[in-house]
Amino acid sequence: MSAATMATLLLSDLHLPRAPSPLRAAFARFLGGPARNAQAVYLLGDVFEYWVGDDIGLHDYAAEVAALRTLADHGVRLYFMHGNRDFLVGKTFAKATGVRLLPDPSRIEIEGRSMLLSHGDAWCTGDRSYQRWRRLARNRAAQWLFLHLPRAQRRAIAGGVRSHSGMAKRAKPEDIMDVDPTAVAAAFRAHGVTCIIHGHTHRPAIHHSAEGERIVLADWRPERMEYLVVAADGLRRELVS
Repeated sequence: MSAATMATLLLSDLHLPRAPSPLRAAFARFLGGPARNAQAVYLLGDVFEYWVGDDIGLHDYAAEVAALRTLADHGVRLYFMHGNRDFLVGKTFAKATGVRLLPDPSRIEIEGRSMLLSHGDAWCTGDRSYQRWRRLARNRAAQWLFLHLPRAQRRAIAGGVRSHSGMAKRAKPEDIMDVDPTAVAAAFRAHGVTCIIHGHTHRPAIHHSAEGERIVLADWRPERMEYLVVAADGLRRELVS
């Protein structure tokens, strides 16, 4: 029996590129392997390096779309939460893959325990310039305008944003790119949970506080492609083999 049999699997920050890569190959193995034995799979954002519209993304990631559809048809419940790179994933993607789009954050029940799921970037409140960009990026009018640009222009803008983001991160203090403890504590209280699971920060760990347990999902790298298993016997991290 697989370690993932009848469990719930969660992952984020795969940052799958458009070109063939070890990351995309590993995701295919995950979807065709442990995910097929799961009750549910939660994709908590930044699955794709960037997503500039369903009209382009469904073509660029046709193999992943087909694999997700196969998994949904197999009876596995699939959920997708937007990240800061793939916040434009839309209803056409959801229909094509069979995933359900989740608001960020979402309170869910897994194995009888209430948990709060989030991508995590909304809690990085110390990074004020990023939060300003996030508000613009999530604005429906701005999204509508962007999605009506020519495809080549959308790709060029996304590439420029990605390059600028990388340079900006290197210039910022490390602490402001992590979640703010005050914001996280407020989320624990507001949603009445004792467990939070999120990604975004690329700092996989388990944190304990007076409010509860916070589990940070791992970002994917060729040397470490990991997902979280939530089962009746507890939580554990597994590597994609």
